[in-house]
Amino acid sequence: MTGDHMSKNAAMNVLAFNPGSNSLKFEIVASESTDRNVVRGKKLLSGVVEPIGPDAKFTLLDGRKKRSSEEFPVADYGNAARKVLDRITSGIASENGIGSASDIDIIGHRVVHGGELYSEPVLIEESVVQEIKKLEELAPLHNASALSVIRAIRTAVRSSTPQVAVFDTAFHRTIPDRARLYPIPWELSERHGIQRFGFHGISHHYLMLRYAELTATPVEKTNIISLHLEGGSSATAIVNGRSIDTSMGFTPLEGLMMGTRCGDIDPALVGFLERKEGLDSAGVEKLLNKQSGLLGVSGRSQDTRELVPHESEKRVGLALDMFAYRVRKYVGAYLAAAGNTSAIVFGGGIGENTPVVRQRVCGGLESLGLLLDPDRNAATIDHEGKISRDGSVLQVFVIPTEEALMIAHQAVCAVVSR
Repeated sequence: MTGDHMSKNAAMNVLAFNPGSNSLKFEIVASESTDRNVVRGKKLLSGVVEPIGPDAKFTLLDGRKKRSSEEFPVADYGNAARKVLDRITSGIASENGIGSASDIDIIGHRVVHGGELYSEPVLIEESVVQEIKKLEELAPLHNASALSVIRAIRTAVRSSTPQVAVFDTAFHRTIPDRARLYPIPWELSERHGIQRFGFHGISHHYLMLRYAELTATPVEKTNIISLHLEGGSSATAIVNGRSIDTSMGFTPLEGLMMGTRCGDIDPALVGFLERKEGLDSAGVEKLLNKQSGLLGVSGRSQDTRELVPHESEKRVGLALDMFAYRVRKYVGAYLAAAGNTSAIVFGGGIGENTPVVRQRVCGGLESLGLLLDPDRNAATIDHEGKISRDGSVLQVFVIPTEEALMIAHQAVCAVVSR
């Protein structure tokens, strides 16, 4: 089915691109729903190109497991995207009915920062490309890589194939001013557009929709705290299906402790470290973004899969304790901010696969009505499931996040509704 013959009743093949800080994930999804609140799709091909550069590898995946890998040097993100498209055209997905680029109905692009402009996915035209470029100042690494992919693919496929930008900040555009704005001089906020944008919105939106479906809860009555926990981590308070607060702010550095990011700290530490360590502001930003978090405290790794087996080591155990404690603090704050909350939902690599972290986050919340089931928690790894006891007032779910599925779904909805 081509972009010129789309039907609201048939699956559409969507090629979803998700550029990361040093990788390009891609997935072809047969997206099967145009109901905005119901995500359906079949994965036809999944893979990643990483690290971006001369040492890149092209890896095909079955689910989250490696199927094959080969050397795949690339010059940049755009070059990586073009080479992925070439591979698709050469038939790597032919067993699933994708023999050429003409079998792709829509192309969806994850764009990290939509600023104040975009609260919904948008069809990509040249004016949209220019607006995304203007937002590079707010997310220089991520928006630039997304633009590189968009420009390369726009020149590589026929103009009749719709391309859609899906923004990571869009889900958080519903956050009210009391949570969105910083208590700094009003004139500075106005002059520079300083506000809390929030990130991981594609993931938090998916977790909310999937929870609503699993529990037969109307989206407009869905009140949860979603936790996207992986290398970059964030928490979101969702009331009536809308984000009302989220832990990341003007940049992805604010909020939870993460793999290499510090999360919330005393801002006076920036000037202090500049003076004491002889660093400039860029040096401090690098330290807080790349050398802190689980890596900085443990001294061993940013990856909980490597840390958990060594948690008896003092610094490793402390790093895991700090990580879970800071998540738990946000859960408590958001329970107060959101009011009548039904559940906590864990997603992201750490949230989906690390029972010990989930146990540490939930421990101590019994007085708030959360009763974790240890056996369910231990058994729920990389699949959906409820891990609280049946009598728990505040339920706890694990839901593997599916960003590519959500990108494809939102791209289809954007195209069929135009």
